[in-house]
Amino acid sequence: MRALELVDSWPAPHVSVAVLHRGNEVARRGDGDHLYRLASISKMVTALAALVAVEEGTLALEQQAGQPGCTIRHLLAHAGGYPFDGDLPVARPGTKRIYSNTGIELVADTLAEAAGMPFSRYLHEAVLQPLGMRRTELRGSPAHGLWSTLDDTVRFAAELARPALLAPVTAAAMSTAQFPGLSGILPGVGRFEDNAWGLGAELRQHKQPHWTGRSNSPETFGHFGGSGTFLWVDPHSQIAMVALTDLPFDDWAADALHLWPQLSDAVLAEVGGG
Repeated sequence: MRALELVDSWPAPHVSVAVLHRGNEVARRGDGDHLYRLASISKMVTALAALVAVEEGTLALEQQAGQPGCTIRHLLAHAGGYPFDGDLPVARPGTKRIYSNTGIELVADTLAEAAGMPFSRYLHEAVLQPLGMRRTELRGSPAHGLWSTLDDTVRFAAELARPALLAPVTAAAMSTAQFPGLSGILPGVGRFEDNAWGLGAELRQHKQPHWTGRSNSPETFGHFGGSGTFLWVDPHSQIAMVALTDLPFDDWAADALHLWPQLSDAVLAEVGGG
């Protein structure tokens, strides 16, 4: 795929990218077995584990977790009132969209307690093993500590595009706006009056600027990570994309917010979704 040649100019030491169409990989560039820190893409993997636990009856989305009035749903949607990092709430649940590692970590802690096992073990048994993500490993926080390969992350993207682990209604919750209308900052991008999020996944809707392409549909959902990684799924075009690098986002943020959308638009146009 010619569009993927664009990554050859990216400043990262290592870059691995892949494109899926209708749940199947159609193109890739770079090493499929190189280990990358997924950074905040980890939040979507953790959210998927939480949704498996919901279907099993181990968790409930309306279950209380964290400060009074806060639920698992609040925490997965960054509406729990917790700061980026830190245990002390800074807002009431459901009043602001505050992007929070702490909130995702609270979900993992609550799940571990309910399941009677470490979260890393539950994650392995509920998500990584069923999807064949054999080289993926949690090294630290469930919010940003997963390491993985392109091969494994493509398997995860395929699950998001064509869910098999979850019932359709449960899977759809990840990409459905939760507590719509909450304002907040999308880290590294800007402030939005309606900073829309699903459960563990950020929703593109009509945000501009954005890290996905201008051609991505409003239904697009996904996440990018501070290690220079991103994953998006566009249900309208039935295209998904994974890009993994080992150059911290802060070191090339201005360039990345130009190069990432450029690549996404080129992929959408070439595959036929643009």
